[in-house]
Formats: sequence, structure tokens, C-alpha cells
Amino acid sequence: MTVSTIFDLSTKHAVVTGGAQGLGFTIAKSLAAFGCDIAIVDIDAEAAAKAAQEITTTYSVNTQSIQADVSKEEEVSAMVDRVLESFPQIDVLVNNAGIVKKIDTLDMTYSDWKRTMDVNINALFLTSKQVGKHMVANGSGSIMNMSSMSAMIANREAQSAYNASKGAVSMLTKSLASEWAQYGIRVNAIAPGYMASQMTGPLFAPGGELEHILEHVPMKRLGRPDELSGIAVYLASDASSFTTGSIIVVDGGYTTW
Repeated sequence: MTVSTIFDLSTKHAVVTGGAQGLGFTIAKSLAAFGCDIAIVDIDAEAAAKAAQEITTTYSVNTQSIQADVSKEEEVSAMVDRVLESFPQIDVLVNNAGIVKKIDTLDMTYSDWKRTMDVNINALFLTSKQVGKHMVANGSGSIMNMSSMSAMIANREAQSAYNASKGAVSMLTKSLASEWAQYGIRVNAIAPGYMASQMTGPLFAPGGELEHILEHVPMKRLGRPDELSGIAVYLASDASSFTTGSIIVVDGGYTTW
């Protein structure tokens, strides 16, 4: 295999949770650009269908959209069955679904805490386990989890549940990588810093409530979602055949302080 072909994904099939918008959609498009077939899984059925159609139109790959709440075991199991009705196998799993609640711990309800854990870490466990069984049978696979720089540092905003959940994501990544290497399955995580989006952009703009945060980013700007694309393609492809258990930080240098 040459450098020019090592990133080819044209024989691979990926599942992207929370893939209808945001970072998940960006990663799905990046994989599709290298030929990967894509299953968009999202709790919003309409948005998932729209995202899948856009990917099909733009990249001419096979896509499907599946509505599922991946924090519910029965829905995860049904989702995997549906994917395998259309795709011969699942080569790549992107565990991207996640939420954040910026609530001071003293004001946080147990329901707030539990929902964050259900979506950010329990769903990742459920999806990895179900897809992992399939990958074990195939003898190969790549799982990439969406962690965060918040797994390593405590953000200056009040988001203790999110930070704790992402710390768990990073450790589960390493644990699964250790357990499943014997089956030819690689498990890694991407840990973004502050990323620009339609929702977050105004918060960091001049006069925004989080403008001061950029002073702590050595590159003095937010990341662009597409700046995760290369890493996602790397982790999905054979280029990362000797990479497992890694947490790859993409934060403009924030965690170097």
C-alpha cells in the first residue's frame, strides 16, 4: 500500500452517531469524501435524512439515515440491525453523540447529571459493545470516540457533568483499545477544544460572554470543524493501522498552559 492509497475508504462502511449536524456531520462528510459509505444515526429523524441525502448527492456514496436514541439499549441494538440490512459490514464507528449542560454543580439536578452521563458515556458504551460484537466477528474495525480537552482540564465555565463524562470517554477508549486489540479492532478518541459553530460563534465574538476564553488559546482563535477532518480520515483508514488507545487533542494549544 502506497501513501497515495493508504487513506482510501472506498471499501469501508461507517456509522456516525449524532451525525446529522455539527462535528458529527463534518466528520461524516470527510469520510464520504474518501469513498466511505455512511450511516447517519441521530435522534432527529428529519435532520438525519437531510444529512444523508446531502452526502449522497455530494459524494456519490451509499448512505442511510436511522433515527435512534443511542442512550437506550434496545434502540442501539435495532440500529445496528438496520445498518447491517443495507451494509455488508461496519468497518468504522464514530461515537459522536453528546450534550453539554452549563450548570453550576450546586444548581444541577440529578436528572441533569444523569442525562449528560447517559448521552455522553453510557450511549458510547452501548454502541461500542453492539458494534464491537460485529467487528470481533469480522476480525477488524476502527472506533473513534469524541472526547474533549475537557477530559484533561476543568473549563472555566460550570460544566462539571460534561467534564466528568468526557474524562470517562477517554478512559473507556483506552480500556476498549487494550481489550480489543487482540481482535484487530482499534479504538481511539478525538479531543477537540473550543470549536466554531453557528451556536457558539457569537459567544466568543468581541463582546460575547466567552470572549475572554480566547486569551487562553495560544492560537487566539476557535477551531474550525473541518480541522478535525484529517484526523477522522486518518483514524478510519489503514494509515492508522498501528494507532490504538490514543487521545488526539485538537485545541489550538489550550491544554499546553
